[in-house]
Formats: sequence, structure tokens, C-alpha cells
Amino acid sequence: MLEGYSGRSRVYFILGHPIGQVKAPSGMTKFFEQQNRDAICVPIDVEPPHFDALMKAVLTLRNVDGLSITIPHKFSAFHQCATVSERARLLTSCNILRRNVDGSWHGDMLDGLSSVAAMRDRGCIVERQRALLVGAGGAGSAIGLALLDAGVKQLAVHDSDSTRRDELISRLRQRHAANVAAGSADPSGFGIVANATPAGMKPGDPLPIAVERLSPDCFVSDAITLPAITPLLAAAGARGCRTSTGVDMFQAARKPMFDFWFNGA
Repeated sequence: MLEGYSGRSRVYFILGHPIGQVKAPSGMTKFFEQQNRDAICVPIDVEPPHFDALMKAVLTLRNVDGLSITIPHKFSAFHQCATVSERARLLTSCNILRRNVDGSWHGDMLDGLSSVAAMRDRGCIVERQRALLVGAGGAGSAIGLALLDAGVKQLAVHDSDSTRRDELISRLRQRHAANVAAGSADPSGFGIVANATPAGMKPGDPLPIAVERLSPDCFVSDAITLPAITPLLAAAGARGCRTSTGVDMFQAARKPMFDFWFNGA
């Protein structure tokens, strides 16, 4: 067991705004300890106008080996990378970065894999389902791609910003041409509903879908970590739906994040 942190400890930042809702700092630090790694995950609250300047400064910090990226910086993080994975290139967003040999950043997008893994852990059968994705931002883009890669037969994308929605549909059709279409807030007929919007983080937020139209056999996931049981998930559970939370998603993300940072996965 490690005996606390020192000047030799390796540092992994998580960058976002706001940052108070994220589970990664304590969760990843505990996971590092369990893996006998002398490392710590530190939250950094940075507003969008200052993100690029911070990233330039972090390049000079010799004990920072990796970054986790959360809302709203995932698209900006992509442009800070010298190299990226194939899925990050398709989505033009990253939620995790590690150092290349020359000190530059290599980026990937693991949100989708983590979300689908959390769904499966909670009993969701993904294959051959019709799925409704609500939210076409960084996390939503990744979740949509992962659902398609996992075998959903159709994905409908809904976002209040129709331009952003259509841009994501265009990107996803590069890999899954016939299986992606525009959706709405009506979940009727869908076997999976995935919320990737921030609706539910603040008291009084409107629900992201028409929950009264949920079927009890629909599986509902939410990427929000605080509160763990969002109003959407509470309403879905009351209608008999199985659900997965943003905390479930983070739990599923810890091992892939560790492997990306330490094992070059």
C-alpha cells in the first residue's frame, strides 16, 4: 500500500465547468491506490474562455501525465491533441488525454463505451433495439456512436439545437449510414432512451423527454452524476423502467480510463 502523496506522485487533472458534480477526483484516486499507483486525480474548474490558455500551461507541468475532460470542454480538448483515436477523430471530441513520447497530447473519447457498459451492467440488451439519444454534445455524440457500434438497429437523435443535432447525424452516418435519423422528445416506440443533456442537474430543470409516454419495457440511462437519481430516472423508475445512472457510467469508466493512461490502451 502507498503511504500518501509526495512530490513524486503523478498528477491527473479533470477539467470542467462547473466541476462540483464530477465523481472522478475521489473515485479515480481510490482506483489508483487500489492499483498501487502513486497518482492523484485533481479537479480544475476552468471557464471556456480560459481553457486554451490553461492547456498551454499544463503542457509545461512535468508531473501531469494525463487529463480527464468534462462538460463543456470536450470539443475544445480535441483541438489540443497532436494525435487522436479513430472514434475521437470521427466525433471531433475527447474526454481523456495522455502524453505522447514528445510530451504532446493523445486523445480518445470513452464516454460512449462507459455508458453502454453501464447499461449492460444494469440488464439492458442493446442489440436490435430502437434508441433515442437526447443531447448531441460531447458525451451524447460518443454515446450515440457506441450504441450504434453495439448493435442498435436505429438511433434517433434529439437536441434543442437542430444544427448541432444535424451535424452529429451527419458524422454518425459516415459509419452507420442507414441507421440514424432525427428524433423528438417523444420516447414512444423506443427500447432505450439515453439522456446526455444537463437537464436535471439544477432544481426545476424541465424533463428532457415526455416521460408520460415511456413504456415500462424501455431502458432509460442518464449521464448526470449529481444528483445520481435525476428527475428523469425517478420518473422512469416510477413507470417501471430499468435505469442506469451517471454514477454507474463513471464506475464503468474507471478501468478503461486507467488502461488508457497507464497501459496505452
